[in-house]
This record gives sequence, C-alpha cells and structure tokens, in this order.
Amino acid sequence: MARVKKEGRVARFFARFRPKNALTRRWLKNGFFLIVLALMMLQFAFTALIRYYYYDSVERALESRAQVYHRTLEAYWGSEALAADEVGRDIIAHYSDKDKIELQVLDADGQVKLSSTGFVSSADSVPDYSKALTAQNGIGIWRGEAETGESVMALTQLETDSAGVPIGGLRYVVSIAGVNRQIVTLSLVLLGFMLVIVFFVSLSGTYFINSIITPVSAVNKTARRIAMGEYDARLEKRYNDEIGELCDTINFMAGEISNAEQMKNEFISSVSHELRTPLTAIKGWTETLQGEGVDPELTAQGLAVIGKEAQRLTGLVEELLDFSRMESSHIHLRREEVDVQAELEEAVFLLRDKAARKRVGLEYVRQSELPAVWGDAARIKQVFVNLLDNAVKFSRPGDRVRVEAAVVNQRIQVVVSDTGVGIPPEKLPLVTQKFYQAQPGEAGAGIGLAMAEEILRLHGGSLEMDSEPDMGTTVTVWLPLG
Repeated sequence: MARVKKEGRVARFFARFRPKNALTRRWLKNGFFLIVLALMMLQFAFTALIRYYYYDSVERALESRAQVYHRTLEAYWGSEALAADEVGRDIIAHYSDKDKIELQVLDADGQVKLSSTGFVSSADSVPDYSKALTAQNGIGIWRGEAETGESVMALTQLETDSAGVPIGGLRYVVSIAGVNRQIVTLSLVLLGFMLVIVFFVSLSGTYFINSIITPVSAVNKTARRIAMGEYDARLEKRYNDEIGELCDTINFMAGEISNAEQMKNEFISSVSHELRTPLTAIKGWTETLQGEGVDPELTAQGLAVIGKEAQRLTGLVEELLDFSRMESSHIHLRREEVDVQAELEEAVFLLRDKAARKRVGLEYVRQSELPAVWGDAARIKQVFVNLLDNAVKFSRPGDRVRVEAAVVNQRIQVVVSDTGVGIPPEKLPLVTQKFYQAQPGEAGAGIGLAMAEEILRLHGGSLEMDSEPDMGTTVTVWLPLG
C-alpha cells in the first residue's frame, strides 16, 4: 500500500513537469517561424528588386528612343513644326519601331493627335504629359492600364518652341505585360525554391527534434523508474554528445543511489545488530539479578556488564545524533582557544588500555610544542579518538600505531599511522562516506570518518588518507592556526 502511494506521488510530481511537445513548440516559435519569416522577407525583397530592374530597363530604353527622336525633330523639322499636322504625319511615317513601341504625337493640351497604330482615342488620359510639364528635363513617365486593360508604360518627351512654351510632345507607349509575366515567373521560381528550403528545414528540424525528444523521453522514464525504487534501471548511450553525457550522469546517479541504498540497508542491519547485542546482555543480566539468592560476586559482575553495555548504547546513540546533526547541518561549534596538544594526549591516553588489551603497540611522538587553535575542543578530541580507535580496531596483535604531531607551513599536522590490515585501493575513496564500512561486520555505524571529515571542514582543516592492504594506513589531519 505504501509503495502504491509512493508511486502515485512520484507520478503526480513528474506530471507537473512533463513537456507536452514543448521542444517542438519552442523550435517552431524560435527557429522555424523565424526562418519562414526571413525567407518571406527575402522573397519580397527579390521581387521588388526584379521589378525595379525590369521597369528601369524599359524606362531607359524609352528615354534613349525619346532622346533620338527629340534630336531628330530639332535637327530636321524644328520644334515649332510639331504643331503642324504634316510634320506629325511625317514623323509617324518615318517611325521604324511601330511593331514594338507605339508613338503618339500630342498637342499643347496633351491630347493625342496622331498614333503609329492609326487608332486615336480621345478617352485616353495622358498623365505622363502633365508630369513632363513640371519635370526639369521635360520627360514624364507613367505606368498603368490602357483603355484595353493592358499594362503599359508611357514616356512623354515635352517639345517647346524657341521661347520655351510647350507646343506638344512625343509619347512612347510600350506594353509591359510580358515584363510582368517575367517578374511573376521569376518570383514563382524563387518561391518554389524557398518552399523546397522550408521543406528540407522542417524535415531536418523534425528529425533533429525527434533525436532529442526520443532520448529525453527515455531519460524521463528511466528517472521515474529510479524515483520509484528501481535502482538497477539504466539508459543506453547512443550519442557522444550532451544527450550521451546526460545518460552517463543518470546512470552514475542511479549507481550512486543504489550504493547509498545498499549502505543504508547495511547501516540499519548493523545498527540493529549493535543495539540487539547490548540490549540482550542487559536484559539477560537484569533477569539474572532479579532472581533469589544471587551471589554478591555475580551481582557485581552483572552490574559491570550492564554498565559497560549501557555505555556502549550511549556511544552508539551519540553517533546517531551526530549523524543527524551532520545531515541537517546543525553541528554547532563552541569555539574557544583549544590546546590541541592536550586534546591529542588525552585521546592517546583513552585508547592505551584498548590497545594493550589487543596487544597493539601505541606510540606518541611530539616533535614540538603545538600552539593553540580557535575551535571546539570536544569536537577536535572526537576526531582524534575516532582516528585512534579505527587504527587500533583494524590492527592485529603485534601491530603498532604511531601518532605524530608537528607544525608544518603554519598549520598543525597530526599523523596517525598503523601497520594493520590496510584498505584496498578501490575502497579507500569510500571510507569517508556515511554508513560505509571497509570491513563489513565490524562494530560501529560507519559514520565516524564522515563525522571527522565534517568537523575538520568546519574548522577550516582537512583529512587525508593513504593505505596499502596488509601494510597499514596513514591518516593525516590538518588544522589551521589561529
């Protein structure tokens, strides 16, 4: 029932953060739409450029033609002669581009008098003549639709008499329907090319997004399985990129959680065993002492055992309390001036009896007087006691434990070395982790070194370890002065 509730909480937690095609929407918003917008702007710019280029070419051709006939008119007939119908007909008769460009002769009012097509409509307006009247070069240009609905471009060259008074003009009219079709054709070609680009961009983008969504979905599913307790769940690494690194991280996390879970279970088992042993002894001796006619010597022996086991329980409870404080970052130091040398010597004195019972030699070497430091005396002694206790615990009869203290580079150095069983290289980085025991089954909760390292960190110091199997272990404590 508890597992079902846990799975329900985990599922609701992940549901709040589950992306519903969020990556696709983000890509469409930030990538694809911007590309489409850029291509549309490019399409409009290209169309405007092509339109300007073709229209400008037609205008230049008409201007060139107008200048030729303007000079011809002035050289052979004179500008004043344009008002004469005979001159206009003569100009139309000698006009050679009738099949390409229509030539119209205008009077002073801007009305069409003659046309190279032979058809003159009074309904046609001549806006380019009005522009020519106000232009400095006497040329007016107009684009629009003729009476027939055809798209045309017209250019009027204003003609004046010797006094500069307008007497009419020569108007050149050309169809630009073909030019418009060419512009449309080129625009459609560019549009098709851009549609192809959009297609391949969307295709590659979809493939890229799927290449991200698929492994991310797998990561989500695996992370959910790990959150629900399946610590053996692993991800398959398919890419050597950030996604691959994420897979490696998730797999590493799962392994670390699995190891932590295993250590927690071993810790619970160890603590249960540690609690059961003294409690069993206390209970047994209590029942024995409650009997009638108990021998005084037996009573004294039982009380001694009860006291010893109660002390053992007290130590274990203190370890657990220290662990709780360390986990909640509630370790408070009662800082004062600490005589490190005195605390170290007291720790050595406390462990001499235990070392003697185990037939382990304990030697203390003081190379110089140690200065005082600012810190918590009880916590610093706790570090020394823990290190010496471990050194004696993991030494064999006949082994030796050596303690040295000195001032090195403005720091206090305390070295605890032994010739005991040592620690395998693969286990050495783990011994300062909570609940870890290098020798499973040994007494203790497996948090002593973790606690020692945390205490030293709070004092600005550090802990270093070096060990070889069957050769012994060396632990170096560094404490800053001041």
